[in-house]
Amino acid sequence: MSDQAELTGRIFFANPTRNLSVEQKTNLRSIGIDIGSTTTHLIISDIRLEQEAGKYVVADRGVFFESEIILTPYSGNQLIDVNSLRKFIREQFRWAGVSPADIDTGAVIMTGVALMQKNARAIGDLFSLETGNFVSVSAGDRLEAALSAFGSGAVTNSQLTGATIMNIDIGGGTTKISICRNGKIMGVTALEIGARLISWDQNWEIRRLDKTGEYFAEKVGVNLSIGSKASKIKIEKIASQMTEVLFAVISQQKLEDEFKNLHRIPPLDWRSPIDAITFSGGVAEYFYGYGSDHQTDMGAIIAASLRDKLAKTNFTIKEPVESIRATVIGASQYSSQLSGTTVFISPMESLPLRNIPVIRPALSLGTGPIEENFISKMVRERLAFFGLETSQQAVAICFEWEGSATFERINSFLKGVIIGMNPVLSGGRALILISTGDIGRIFGRHAREELLFKEPIVSIDSIDLAEFDYIDIGSPLLQSAAVPIVIKSLLFS
Repeated sequence: MSDQAELTGRIFFANPTRNLSVEQKTNLRSIGIDIGSTTTHLIISDIRLEQEAGKYVVADRGVFFESEIILTPYSGNQLIDVNSLRKFIREQFRWAGVSPADIDTGAVIMTGVALMQKNARAIGDLFSLETGNFVSVSAGDRLEAALSAFGSGAVTNSQLTGATIMNIDIGGGTTKISICRNGKIMGVTALEIGARLISWDQNWEIRRLDKTGEYFAEKVGVNLSIGSKASKIKIEKIASQMTEVLFAVISQQKLEDEFKNLHRIPPLDWRSPIDAITFSGGVAEYFYGYGSDHQTDMGAIIAASLRDKLAKTNFTIKEPVESIRATVIGASQYSSQLSGTTVFISPMESLPLRNIPVIRPALSLGTGPIEENFISKMVRERLAFFGLETSQQAVAICFEWEGSATFERINSFLKGVIIGMNPVLSGGRALILISTGDIGRIFGRHAREELLFKEPIVSIDSIDLAEFDYIDIGSPLLQSAAVPIVIKSLLFS
């Protein structure tokens, strides 16, 4: 631990001394830290990048160190105990034999209670997330489902095999379900079903009882309260009721009205066959027999109930690449790329920008007229998917322009984008347009002069980005007016 980190209480990970632009090959040490409502863990990975077509791509990656998995520490009032979290991180670094100065880049994923404003601020101070190469991801239900699907390998396996895969991530408080086909996530949902809705001590005395846990207990005639005695038989009855609800969703059956409120986000809109099911999250450890049965929450009991239920069906169950660690293994940093020279920056003081999340809606513009309502709808859907509709930071939209650049088409497109991006444009935040074609200046000027958009505009071109990318945008180079871009991509198992 560096002296500065000891003095300030902060942990610095991003290594500012790396200069990838002068290397043809480079090795990075990256960290992924997952802080959830129930558990916390980290993974340190070694990533080898090679230059390909002018940019760095991941050529190889391997896990250097996996931490133990702990229950997320709380200090009361549902606030995370940052001191205990700091102690855990430092202990794991000692076990790994590395210091924060050895880490080049990384990502912190915060889910559930960790997203509460006071928690997020304290965690941000702990990890000093303002350092440039470190990405902080606040994952709501949709994004958490997507991260689990990527981390479990379900997305990649659907692409490699052509199978439609349902990934079911059962954690402490919620279950996230994703439908994956051809390497894409076709739909997600989340339910209030989890292993730690009810927990107890070694004597079966109830120590935690969430409202949803109490609801399921009442449904099966079990009376529980904090301090009361449970039993394996009582908990099995409750777990069986949870499994019935979950099985109905897995089987694409219509839920009874009384259970509909268990959905945290809208139900799946999917009625096609499922070729295979994979499980991730803490309960998956017991479902696949990785973990022991001696626990003080419902994880093992839910897993057993679900396993028995599925054994009587024709569903094909496959193992994931990762189960409880189905999250990012860090972030890779690509070399600085240059945009095209036809950029539009107004005002120039808008730059530099750092750690900007990227959305890339499937717009399919074609060559005909553009419907601004369609554009705004698709943009808002992606913002909502990534939980960015209430973000206090700027968001970049990347798109591939198709067809002619007539006034009418550009006008409708930009109107739709501005309406769709409105939630993240308030408070003087910039409209950030990233196009793959050579049209950045035209679009930026149109937004300013024709649509009279008054907030900052950063419109750059000749850059191709993907969702789960984060970018730094530097100030324009005096010689060419091109803009340097650093792309940081989340990496999965």
